[in-house]
Amino acid sequence: MSFQLDHNDVFDAAIPDGDYEVVIKRVGENVTQGGAEYAEFDLIIRNDVEQPNKNNHIFHKAWKAKATGEYNSKSFNIIGKAAKLPNGKTYATLEELFQDFENRPVRVRVKNETSEHNGKTYENLNVKNWGETKIEGQVRHVYKEQAAKEAANQAFSVPYEQEFQISDDDLPF
Repeated sequence: MSFQLDHNDVFDAAIPDGDYEVVIKRVGENVTQGGAEYAEFDLIIRNDVEQPNKNNHIFHKAWKAKATGEYNSKSFNIIGKAAKLPNGKTYATLEELFQDFENRPVRVRVKNETSEHNGKTYENLNVKNWGETKIEGQVRHVYKEQAAKEAANQAFSVPYEQEFQISDDDLPF
């Protein structure tokens, strides 16, 4: 297998502050080492829109309140409104809600911020605002793994018109 370097096809060191058209790739619950529970949104900067940092990930966390052990419903309502989920829709489980978020386009405003926790300083890219996408029409974003799979299938696909002639001598068994 050969490989050619392309210095134009790299991830930027940091995503600059600003507004980005993204698609919600995945939402799931997780827990920190300290036991704090949160829902994590994996956002991908859309590659079907002319904007910088295409295909880069932005991660957003919605934290459970320590006092109640519950999520603030406003967090999910804000994201649901931005994702154009139906107002008033009821979900039997949190997982159903998370599935409904997936593959939805939204527009986010992000800001690079410094935070401190237990004496350590961290650089974080934080989602500061959620809004409806400004892009009309169908989302045509192609996830990188999907594009790679399609390219591999295309490279090994055989046109329908072509037939294979296989004899018993060609088979190893």
